[in-house]
Amino acid sequence: MTYQDTMGQINDRRREMSELRKNIRALQAAVDPQLVADYTFRTTADDVTLSSLFGDREVLFVVHNMGKSCPSCTMWADGLNGVLDHLEDRAAFVVSSPDSPSLQKTFAESRGWKFRMVSHDGTTFAKDMGYVREYEGKESFWPGVSVFTKESKEEGDQVLRVSDTSFGPGDDFNAALNLFDLIPEGADHWMPKYSYR
Repeated sequence: MTYQDTMGQINDRRREMSELRKNIRALQAAVDPQLVADYTFRTTADDVTLSSLFGDREVLFVVHNMGKSCPSCTMWADGLNGVLDHLEDRAAFVVSSPDSPSLQKTFAESRGWKFRMVSHDGTTFAKDMGYVREYEGKESFWPGVSVFTKESKEEGDQVLRVSDTSFGPGDDFNAALNLFDLIPEGADHWMPKYSYR
């Protein structure tokens, strides 16, 4: 098949994907939000609540990160760090992992990360949000993102989860892997590393 014929078919599929995304956005707009607890997280400064992470924003992204032990989660976080200013222009943003606050701080500084981090160690946050899963016979943290909104009530603020999705190969959240998909053989068993020097 010629290059033009193949690219024509690929572009047809991309248009179909664009239509699917529109359908997903329409479903997302109609979701019945999930009321969640106002979890308390640890930071290097003080304990913080989920509701306090919004600051003056109406929307909060919480990235579920497996921590320093995962080079793939590190690659996703590196990419999100690159678009942080754009994200924070629209919503509050924080990365949560099971690592201790001091380990998070040291690792974030070594990567040049600018985003806020919280430790969910000792809480049920990751499990309650569906980001602890069975893997090779034991429970393991899983990467992804949850989106929350905050609703003020007479009895206090309520935190609502309005969407979430896992991170992994084939998702829409990793620029490197999506660019590798343009190579005929794809990533071809390529795996991320902490450093390439």
